[in-house]
This record gives sequence, structure tokens and C-alpha cells, in this order.
Amino acid sequence: MSDYVLRFEDIGSEDTSRVGGKSANLGEMANNIDVPVLPGFATTSKAYDKFMEETGLKSEIRDLLEGLDVEDVNDLKEKGERIRSLIKGAEMPKELRKEFIESYRSFSDLLGVEEPKVAVRSSATAEDLPGASFAGQQETYLNVSGEEELVKRIKDCFASLFTDRAISYREDKGFDHFKVKLSAAVQKMGRSDIGASGVMFTIDPDSGFENAIVINSAYGLGETVVQGEVNPDEFVVFKENFGIIEKTLGDKEKKLIRVEDGNEEVEVPEGERNELSITDEQAKELAGYAKRIEDHYGKPMDIEWLYDGQVEQLYVIQARPETVQSEKKENIIREYSLEEESEVLLEGVAIESKIASGDAKLLDSPDEIDKFEEGEVLVTDMTDPDWEPIMKKAGAIVTERGGRTSHAAIVSRELGVPAVIGAEGARKVLDTGETVTVDCSSSDGKVWLGSLEFDVEEHRLDEIPETDTKVQVNIGEPSEVFDIAQLPVEGVGLAREEFIISSHVGKHPLKLIEDNEEEKYVEALREGIGKIGAAFYPEQVVVRLSDFKSDEYAELDGGGNFEPEEANPMLGFRGASRYYDEGFSKAFDLECKALRGAIDELGLDNITVMVPFCRTVEEGEKVREAMRDYGLDKGDLEVYVMAEVPSNIVLAEEFAGVFDGFSIGTNDLTQLTLGVDRNSDKLSKLFDERNAAVKRSVRKLIERAHDHGNHVGICGDAPSTHEGYAEFLVESGIDAISVSPDVALETILSVADAEGS
Repeated sequence: MSDYVLRFEDIGSEDTSRVGGKSANLGEMANNIDVPVLPGFATTSKAYDKFMEETGLKSEIRDLLEGLDVEDVNDLKEKGERIRSLIKGAEMPKELRKEFIESYRSFSDLLGVEEPKVAVRSSATAEDLPGASFAGQQETYLNVSGEEELVKRIKDCFASLFTDRAISYREDKGFDHFKVKLSAAVQKMGRSDIGASGVMFTIDPDSGFENAIVINSAYGLGETVVQGEVNPDEFVVFKENFGIIEKTLGDKEKKLIRVEDGNEEVEVPEGERNELSITDEQAKELAGYAKRIEDHYGKPMDIEWLYDGQVEQLYVIQARPETVQSEKKENIIREYSLEEESEVLLEGVAIESKIASGDAKLLDSPDEIDKFEEGEVLVTDMTDPDWEPIMKKAGAIVTERGGRTSHAAIVSRELGVPAVIGAEGARKVLDTGETVTVDCSSSDGKVWLGSLEFDVEEHRLDEIPETDTKVQVNIGEPSEVFDIAQLPVEGVGLAREEFIISSHVGKHPLKLIEDNEEEKYVEALREGIGKIGAAFYPEQVVVRLSDFKSDEYAELDGGGNFEPEEANPMLGFRGASRYYDEGFSKAFDLECKALRGAIDELGLDNITVMVPFCRTVEEGEKVREAMRDYGLDKGDLEVYVMAEVPSNIVLAEEFAGVFDGFSIGTNDLTQLTLGVDRNSDKLSKLFDERNAAVKRSVRKLIERAHDHGNHVGICGDAPSTHEGYAEFLVESGIDAISVSPDVALETILSVADAEGS
């Protein structure tokens, strides 16, 4: 034990004031959490103080910072460079030098390696400074080897306490520059240069969804992911059982590797780019470590990790509290939506669910801050901490590289600035001075030409009443579900498979079978269904089996060769009639495999399957038999029928004997009850779910189904589009009302009023 150096095994989270947050957390994990941590030691804040006092730099630096104007970029730059130069040029006090070298030699003996390569990471500590966050302000040095280089890099870490961005931050916050101390964490280098590395969050960093672990991964040393220099692979893992919800292949065009005299950036071969940088099992293993760390600290965490390709072992190399979503305390949902559209210029990953317009400003370096005006749209290749003074002034941000855990993404969230990350070719497509709208209202970020009108709605969640009748939401595209799941609803009343098929597959399923691409169909459906089911777990999620009509199937790639030409597809070969059909049943088999995979791999016992457009009781029995034959229905899930054909009402008792519940589809039920084509402009005035015949059918179904103990929900537009319809449904005893997410909150209020009247 020393005043100036502590081994990881001698420190824990209570030692933050002595060794800074980074070093303290490494010690805490090494000693108290069952996760693999590379060994190492840390210099102490006392060592930093001794260095400053014995070199006489403390008073000299104080004098230099006297009267500093951080708004004067040149003044800040000049003084920052001068201070860093003084620290780097100072001689390390003999006692400190001796302690550091002896610790390195002991470490060498421990590892059994002469002059081992280590990472030297800056770990800032701040005593009595509540609300201070120093993440990303100091430096890390990789592949440091030898006693002299180690001492030099520790000094470099000390100097990085006075980077321009760190000085500016402390001045803005009114912090005393010498209340912040610097520890250097010296840690064995893991061979991620021949493996992989990345970042993971124990919370979805964009939506704040708490039941997922998001892992970003790329080849080589981790700086490329942290700094956003590559578009990484991404795994989203379900916390409940560590099943993989979805995975996305990143570009990973380059990697940072270790060479004799430092690090070198090299291109990744195309074959490796087209493969995921870690396996599913490694992603699950990392998720397990992340969950243990989160459970130990009792809060969402931001974690760095690596895979050592030499020893084939995963390691956690850093952990800190997540500081954006976990600290949002306001019970307000702000919903942004475009009022108009123009030409889409660029697309990428959306950060911050907001929309902003402004003039684009293309910059290559943070040194160009004097060219940047408040509210402009920053367009650049990527960002690092040196860009933060510009990012604070930006109305929106567009980068060509980076993923959801890159520097640009993290800082944009902290600042509440919408950003489109990984928009390739942005600096070629956009021109300085060009007015654009940055739209991050969905998971796919878009940059539109011109200044577009948009709307912002605010909903206060603490004012939402509880209801006896379940209010659920209808889901189409699964990419939005982590955001939608934040709404105070009780699950999903209708998840449409067609949206997943059209947007994530695009090919007719029989064409995929013909091309031996069945797995593509199964995996796309499994991921989409799994993401929706996981987002709302353990609340019910009703998944409707595919309900394309023949003309809609024909529009899919290759569909024209497999679909009949029908005079009236609305009443033709659709819904239940397909699932037991000899020609289509092979496609239904794949659908059943996808659903079963989502249920089994993610443990989603909250999924209910719904059969659409089932004309007869006998047809319902055939579908249930097909579901059993294809392994979907193992007796462990409920199966509903969509009540949208008058026969479902007339023979409600018989259908109740085949299915476990009903979900009323008011659009088709109204169309078929009144004999009105719902797409006909000429007959639009006759199409009305409030018609007495339709309402009587709804009420009768609820009564008959309840007599047999069956659930009844409704997933049409009527409750949200017609005043008083929700009240009619509540009075009729409906169990659940499912509406589109944009009207969920007002539907809850309507239902609460109806239950109270």
C-alpha cells in the first residue's frame, strides 16, 4: 500500500476521491463483481498533488488562467497549449518516479512478461463538486511499454487535465481547476487488435427503454467505436433471458491495430466487414457481465469492453453511470412530427427524438469554431471531445461516420440536440449555407431539403389516470417500439406482420423458398416480432398473422409469379384461407417458425397469436391444426380470432370453442355488415362504424364471448376517431381497446371518463 500508487485489488468505489471514478470502478469490478477485468494499478490524487507542488507548476498554471476568456478561442487555445507543454516538460519528482517504476516492475513480475504493454487511462476525481462530469475530457494512451515511456505517459495524462475542452468545462461550471485531481489507471493491454472491442449500455441510449442491453462492436482497438470512426455492429439483448432481440451488421471499414512503435489504422478486408465482429454467444456473455455490473451499482451503466484474440477472452475495461436517459426526471413525453415533406437528402441513425431546421455548416476541424454560428446544422465526418464547444451551439448535427454509442451520439443526447449519425457522403451532398431539416422523429434519421413545418405535442405522464379497461396500442414498424413502450399503455392489441415483411424482407415468401433464402424470412420476422414482444414484456402483445391480400403480395419482389389475379382481393385469397392452402402452406410454416423462435429464444410468454379473416368455424379448426403441425401451437399460447366477418358474430359461441378470444376489426366488420367498399369515395358517407347494425354486432359479440369466458378487444380506428365510441365500448364491457400510438393518451382519458360516468 502506498500514498502514490494503489493496485486495483486494493481499491473500490469508495476510493473515487483518491483515484478518480475510472480507476475506482476498475478496482470495484475486479474485487466485488463477477466479471473479468484486466489487472493493473492506479496513481493517486496525492501523487498528482505532489507533482504539481514539487514542480512549482500549480502557481504558474493559476497565473496563466487568471483572466481567461473561454469565449476567446485563441486565448483558450494558447493558454491550454502552454499549460500542457509545461506539464509535459517538467521533470517527474524522484520519489514519484521511483514509485511508478517499482509498481511497473512488480506488475511485470506478476504477468511474467518483461516490459509488458499497458494502457494508461486518465481518471479524473473531483472533491465536493456535485453534478460534475469529466467523461471524455482526458486522454488514454495505448500500447505503452517500458519504464521511461510509462513515466512520460503518466505526465501526459496529468497534462490532459488541461485540454482546452476541460478548461472550458470547469470555467463554465465555476469549478476551481485544482479541486480536480488526476489519477492514471495503468492496465494490461488486451489484444483486441487481433480481436474486437466496443461499448455497451444497460439501457437503450436513445429511448431510455430499460429492459435491453445495447452492444456496439468492431474489430481492433476500441477507439474507433468510442470516437465514432466506424459504423459498428450492434446487438440488442433482452435482459430477461439474454436472448438476442436484434443484430445489425455495421460497415467496420477500418480498425486500429498494434504495431512495433504504436498503433496503426488499417482497412478491414471486405470478407470480414460482411461478418459480425463477435458471435451471438459472446454478445450474450457480454450482456451477462453488463447486467451484473448494473445490478451491483443499482443504476444504468455505460461500459467499455474488449475481446482479446490472443487468449480468446472477453474483458470489461471501463464502467461508468449512464448520464442521459437515467437522469431524465420530467414526466413529459414530447412527440415531434413533420407537417410536410420535401426531398430526402441523407439518411442515417437518429439520435434524440426531435426535429430541427437550420443552415448547414460544413466543418473539417474543431479549430474552425469561429466560423460556426449559433443554431446552424453542424456537418462533419465525425466528432471527438474537441468538438464539444461547437456541438453546444448547434441546432442539429450530421456526421458521416459513427454509431449509436459514438461520441457524436452520446454528446448529442446529453445536449438534447437532434443528430443524424453515419450519414455517408454528407459533406458531398450538402453545401454550407443550404437550409435543411434534420428529422429524428423515427429511428431512421433523415435530412430533408429546406425548412419544413413540424409539430410538437407534450403529454404529462403524471396526469394519466389508471383504467379498468385495458388501453393498448397498434404497432406496425418495430423500429419505433422502444419509444412507444414508454407510453402508459398495457401492451399491444395489434402487431401487424405485414409491415415487417414489406419493410425488412421485401420478397414474396414463396420466392424466398424458391431461392433457398427461407432463413432470411424467418430471421426478419423473428427479430421484428421479438422486438415488439420484448419492448412491452410482460404486458400482452397480440401478433396478427400475415394478412396481405393477393394484389399486395403480388407487389412484393417475385410475387407476381405466385399470386392469382382476383376481381376483388378484399374478399379473396387472404387471411386464414392461406394458412392451410396446399400452395401457400410452406410460407405459413416459415411464419410459424419465426413466431416460435421469438417466443422460445426470448422467453416471450406474453405473445398472443391472432388469426385474421377467418370465415367459418371449420376454417378456424384447420388453421389451429396447421399451427400445431408446424410447431407453433404447443398448448402454451393463446390464439385469438379477428372478429371482422359477420359470421364471427352470428356464430360467436362456436368460434369461442375454437379460439381463446376475439379482437374486433371495425373496418372490415363495418364493410361487410353494411356491404360498403371501404375504399370507395362514392360510398364514403355510408361507411360508419357508428351504424346501429355494427354497434349491435359489437355488443352482441362481447356478451356471447363473455358468456364463454373469452377475452374481447378491439383494434379498429373507431375508438380514436369517433367521439363517444370509447364510452359505448366501455358500457358494452369491452376488455381492451387498442389504438394507434399517437392517440393512446387521449384514448386513456376518454376511457377513464367513460368508466367514471
